[in-house]
Amino acid sequence: MGTGSSIYSGQIDHADLLTVNYRSFVARILDFLYFPDRNINHLKPITMSSPSRRQFIRSTSIGTGLLGVLPLSGFASEPPADDRPNVIGPREGFSPQVGTVLSMMTWMRGAVLSSVRNLTMEQLDYLHDDKSNTIGSMLFHLAATERFYQIHTFEGKKWGDWAKADNDRFGIAMELGEEARKVIKGHDLKFYLDTLTEVRDHTIAEFKKRDDQWLMSVDEKWFWGPTNNYCKWFHVCEHESNHNGQMKWIRGRVRK
Repeated sequence: MGTGSSIYSGQIDHADLLTVNYRSFVARILDFLYFPDRNINHLKPITMSSPSRRQFIRSTSIGTGLLGVLPLSGFASEPPADDRPNVIGPREGFSPQVGTVLSMMTWMRGAVLSSVRNLTMEQLDYLHDDKSNTIGSMLFHLAATERFYQIHTFEGKKWGDWAKADNDRFGIAMELGEEARKVIKGHDLKFYLDTLTEVRDHTIAEFKKRDDQWLMSVDEKWFWGPTNNYCKWFHVCEHESNHNGQMKWIRGRVRK
């Protein structure tokens, strides 16, 4: 071992390093950064004299500068759009993260529709006890929740600042509870599914107009604390998961 400083680079010596072209050097750096264990048992220290160190530093300072210029294959690019239902990720026609949110919402909606398939009006109106909600009212509630998040995030309205038409149509379903148990009944499954589809179609149309910067924008005054649009729309998705479990539980107890 000499008295100069050491670097690690496989089995090449300092002459190889000084003559390597920039791209090759950057490739070696990336290989070490992303695959640190690949040659870990074969790393050998290389000692260079002071003049060689100065040459090496000059060459590597240029090479490492290229790290910010050269694309990192497999890391810098977004995955391609894939519209298959069980592939969560970007969707054709949407910015990458907006498409990803939509893919999650679409998958969750499929689970909900599976849970209520072929239910009769009697089953939709079944009330298990005086504290529960019917499956029909929960389906309406999902549509109401999505509609109010549309108004809030797409139109920039303060939560609760709804037009009379929206409040008259969705207000009771949004709140559920005693009033909903009284009035949300007497509808067949098509009524609820058509309402859900109508609202979702509007979400899709509005998502197409928006980019990832909008999705990431933070509402500093939201009820939960600082919350971005991504979290708000993820809540719309996970909210359906919550009620889907309730609907499946009720379906298991309703008369066939």
